[in-house]
Amino acid sequence: MGSRDLPDPGFAHDGGAADPALRAALAAHAAGTGEPGGVLAALAGTRLLIPVVAVLGEVELDEHGLARDKSSDMAAVLVTGADGRTALLAFTGADSMAVWDPAARPVPVTTAIAARAAVQEGAAALAVDLAGPASYVVTGRDLEAVAAGWRLVSVEGRPTWVGAAPAGDSSPPR
Repeated sequence: MGSRDLPDPGFAHDGGAADPALRAALAAHAAGTGEPGGVLAALAGTRLLIPVVAVLGEVELDEHGLARDKSSDMAAVLVTGADGRTALLAFTGADSMAVWDPAARPVPVTTAIAARAAVQEGAAALAVDLAGPASYVVTGRDLEAVAAGWRLVSVEGRPTWVGAAPAGDSSPPR
């Protein structure tokens, strides 16, 4: 049997530490001192950790009538808010993910991939660092723009999404 080379996802030596600039933007936003669009700008191009947890598949009973796992699957986590909308969870670092669930396994992805996964799953949001130290929820046009790989820049002092658009379309994703 021959060996197989797996493509490097770009995170081979990632130790799970949060991006300091992103954590600072989250803290400033939580304190009410952040720049407009500061968290969204800091999220662009950073690595997030998507938690993957075991989900029970089948259960079987042993000879004593005790239930045990027969099979399980691994799945990313969607949470449902009080308003009924769902969000895909993502964390800036292994420390914040461990506060939420120490047993979850981190899967490192770019913010754009995390946002795309949320959109593909039909989630209304990407919830970043739900368990703290400071959290942020990306929704609506911002979620679609991040998923499309757009970047938030300041144009004449206002946060503006920029990115490659299909020919004839210069508006951010809807």
